[in-house]
Amino acid sequence: MSGVAERYRALVAAGELKPDAEQAAAAERLDRLAQELEAVPKRGSILWRALGKAPDPPQGIYLWGGVGRGKSMLMDLFFDNLDIRRKRRVHFHEFMLEVHERLAQERKKEAGDPILPVADAMVGEARLLAFDEMVINNTADAAVLSRLFTRMMTHGLTVVTTSNRPPKDLYKDGLNRSLFLPFIDLLAERLDVLPLNGPVDYRLDRLGRMDTWLVPNGAKATEELSNAFFRLTDYPVEDRAHVPTCELAIGGAREMHVPKCLKGVAVFSFKRLCGEARGSPDYLAIARRFHTVIIVGIPKLGPENRNEAARFVTLIDALYEHKVKLLAAADAMPEELYREGDGRFEFERTVSRLNEMRSEEYLAQGHGNQKAE
Repeated sequence: MSGVAERYRALVAAGELKPDAEQAAAAERLDRLAQELEAVPKRGSILWRALGKAPDPPQGIYLWGGVGRGKSMLMDLFFDNLDIRRKRRVHFHEFMLEVHERLAQERKKEAGDPILPVADAMVGEARLLAFDEMVINNTADAAVLSRLFTRMMTHGLTVVTTSNRPPKDLYKDGLNRSLFLPFIDLLAERLDVLPLNGPVDYRLDRLGRMDTWLVPNGAKATEELSNAFFRLTDYPVEDRAHVPTCELAIGGAREMHVPKCLKGVAVFSFKRLCGEARGSPDYLAIARRFHTVIIVGIPKLGPENRNEAARFVTLIDALYEHKVKLLAAADAMPEELYREGDGRFEFERTVSRLNEMRSEEYLAQGHGNQKAE
């Protein structure tokens, strides 16, 4: 059986977490949900057949709150301690890319409505979907969400999700938002909405007083950034040789290899991000997927590497617009990074953004573009 609440209390007792009434309430609710999911008869069992239909899915949970308030930590406890077979955890943006790819494949088969078969297939693969960072900022996602999830939730799916925003603020000011409102109503009906806005920002706490822009490049800066990665992800330092990698989907057409990828934190070299032929789709995919990006090896920029400089500007624009936290090692401070060459004047905006991204005010903001794209 699940031990979510017990594990949470142990972390508080050990001093790894500070007492927080909202976190404690969420841990208890997640514990109850885990027990409910574990108690559902297995598909095809005698009890399942006796019902004559799929059992009604347990009520899901929507955890929302500011940066560093423990949403991912609680999701980790819940998912890791949940003893069921058909469960899946995925970043919401990646899930929606998969949905659109499946819809496109279904449209090739027949002229009918592709949403229902896609929804049914997904319910067959998992009876729990756990989403990291639900955010809707484009019309393509908004157009299918209500019908897709209505079908899945009425056919056996339970959803647990985290978000920086309450349901009522999803897709705020988006195009044709009235068509999206049924999805918000569905969330209110099918998920218990729990706030997490306690007094401790654990992400800032783990960064401590570390400057997020380190100069110069070298062993010392690399070691500091490496230590920050392990603090942010709770990954054991002694297992540093086995840090997970991942493949990031770029618009559903291709993938980008991410050399270190864990709990919303990614590590890249400047050469991989800006030394190769990349553009806005690559950088937007990074900005949507990761709440924190660590970049090493940023050189001084000038006429000899103007293409790399132009890509760097596009990258920083994407990270800034999505409130991604940037930790970097560079050969110069932002003001000295690009002293001469084509685009030097335009680079002043990037300098301003880089400096703002080092401020506590910026670091305390939630991940995600506040405007619909």
